[in-house]
Amino acid sequence: MHQQHFHYIIVGQGIAGTLLAHQLWQVGQQVLVIDNQHHGASSAAAAGIINPITGRRYVKSWRIEALLPAAQRTYEALEALLGISCYHPRRVLRPMSNAKELNDWLLRSADPSYAQYILDEADIGTYCEKINPAFGYGEVQHGAQANLPLLIRHYANWLKTADRLHAKTFNFNDLELLPQGVRYENIRADRLIFCEGAAMKKNPFFNYLPMGGDKGEALLVRIPGAGFEKILKQRLFIVPLGTDDHYWIGATYHPNYTDELPSEAGKSWLLMQLQQLLRVPFEVVEHLAAVRPTVRDRRPLIGLHTQWPQLGIFNGLGTKGASLGPFWAAHFTEFLLHGTELDAEVDIRRFDI
Repeated sequence: MHQQHFHYIIVGQGIAGTLLAHQLWQVGQQVLVIDNQHHGASSAAAAGIINPITGRRYVKSWRIEALLPAAQRTYEALEALLGISCYHPRRVLRPMSNAKELNDWLLRSADPSYAQYILDEADIGTYCEKINPAFGYGEVQHGAQANLPLLIRHYANWLKTADRLHAKTFNFNDLELLPQGVRYENIRADRLIFCEGAAMKKNPFFNYLPMGGDKGEALLVRIPGAGFEKILKQRLFIVPLGTDDHYWIGATYHPNYTDELPSEAGKSWLLMQLQQLLRVPFEVVEHLAAVRPTVRDRRPLIGLHTQWPQLGIFNGLGTKGASLGPFWAAHFTEFLLHGTELDAEVDIRRFDI
């Protein structure tokens, strides 16, 4: 039987595997993706929020100046390739519940390094009279929402058309490490890169890395006539999905979980928060749950195995995967093809034991 040969095998086609495969294809590499299309994968349930200012202290997202242009460039290229619309620039509204929070926001907005992201005055627009008002509001510009489930689904179809997707579960027993490259079943490749998300904890080559998982739950809801165009962050996110009055509502965080399934407790909490916030009726369309990868220092896991350099990893994008993924996939591709130095903050060698 003829043995196929590729430059790279990528294991996992969540947002990490999709973006890395895309970057490698863009520079002429032959790539095969192996993915079991697991519905519990975090990318399939993600909102794809790109938010320049995050957290209770209103700080700029790590490396945001580099991440934003890379994200826009990459997602627009994928839109053109796949014939879809998946990247939507959106401002982010940040409600404040008391005078201290508002004062903290005003102090942050006076920082010149934040000027390009924080608007002088917030406009709640179509949220007016449809939500219970807050003490005050701030507004962030240059945010966005990437429809990751749509992107991943269409990229999978594109891979299938090119006969570059094996829709099956990867079996470590079928992997053979060669002096140069790897063999998997009847396939040869120069390198194999794991992009498995939270499943990395069961990877015999990379499970020494300090990655855990948080179970998150979210709702897809329909809010008839709401017309919300901006993302709202008030205990939970309301994220417009752009079609049929549908919105993503989430998410919960459960570091201790026994399964990956939607729970009544998670749904009840989300419904309670949404009912306290909205003043208009809504209906639940779908209840989602997934396990997102988490890393101890909240930085991606990128690099090659110390003992078996034909094996690599691109993982740990976590809740900010929509913004982190495009830039770091391009960075890793440069390293793989041209040997440029990996950034020390993401290089897995920071955890060498």
